[in-house]
Amino acid sequence: MAKFSGKDTIAKYSQILGDLKNKIYKPVYVLMGDETYYIDKLSEFIADNILPENERPFNQTIIYGKDVDDISLIADTARRFPMMSNYQVLIVREAQEIKKIEELEAYVKNPLKSTIMVICYKGKTIDKRTSFYKTVVKHGEILESVQLYENEIAGWISTYTKQQGFEIEHNAAAILSDFLGANLSRIVNELNKLFTALPENRKKINSLDIENNIGISRDYNTFELSNAISDKNVLKANKIALHFSKNTKEYPFVVTVSALFSQFSKILKYHTLRRQQLSTRDIISALGINPFFIKDYETAARNYNMFQTIKIISLLREYDMKSKGFNYIAAEEGELLRELISKIFNVNNINYEI
Repeated sequence: MAKFSGKDTIAKYSQILGDLKNKIYKPVYVLMGDETYYIDKLSEFIADNILPENERPFNQTIIYGKDVDDISLIADTARRFPMMSNYQVLIVREAQEIKKIEELEAYVKNPLKSTIMVICYKGKTIDKRTSFYKTVVKHGEILESVQLYENEIAGWISTYTKQQGFEIEHNAAAILSDFLGANLSRIVNELNKLFTALPENRKKINSLDIENNIGISRDYNTFELSNAISDKNVLKANKIALHFSKNTKEYPFVVTVSALFSQFSKILKYHTLRRQQLSTRDIISALGINPFFIKDYETAARNYNMFQTIKIISLLREYDMKSKGFNYIAAEEGELLRELISKIFNVNNINYEI
């Protein structure tokens, strides 16, 4: 069975949300996984839209997993009939704290049609081999909320921005992705701030907007450093490295090395794909990048051949270990970074047996 992906999560989320908007309800929803954004969005939609506001005090109940010592608390609540309403809504938050969630199976096998139960199981997934999981699949809906891959985040940012009636420049999306990582809730919070901060007559976000409103420098970030190294822009790369070395708390060495490792891993993959004589479209798909950035990889591949790229990846691993104190006398992070970048630009002088 293929591994469930972030894209599968988005498709399933859209399907469930569409059904809810069309008033197609299931008696049980299990929302589980590491990506809390979609779990929160669906549970919030159900809480805010199934019942009219005047019916919620009597027919909407929220239970927290840490307060559940006996599963009968949930089952008995679910078996109540609504008061002067077609439905009651029961939301179980932090359900991952419940020790024996599978004991709900007896209720799920014969759920009350007038109850809509939502189980928010964050940070974990229910074992798909269990009869409880299979029973929920049969009688309800399951959303497995999986985090997107790093290379999918910038595209997600662009899509979300368009859905809100705005645009974002490719570089700005990449900078935001690079700084905020894969936490979609955090990304959405920052984007919503940007939407509010933009002048009334402007709908396009650029890197200066990000710098002014979020505090991410458009000149000093790992995205710009990776590009400077890929372009063999020695002056720019060293300027950024010097800035990083003076602000190590804001720019930790481990984060910088991780970004460079990701970049050169993709450059190596680009070389491999080119050797297979794949089309540019297929290469873009295989790398999982925005087509806008393919020229950057073409440039990087010209500047670093396959053998040099492999040596740089080995170099990055070496310096990652050094930063953690393995077989190396501790040095300042800034010193390590400047030394690393110098060696990358002089990769031909490195003698690794590959």
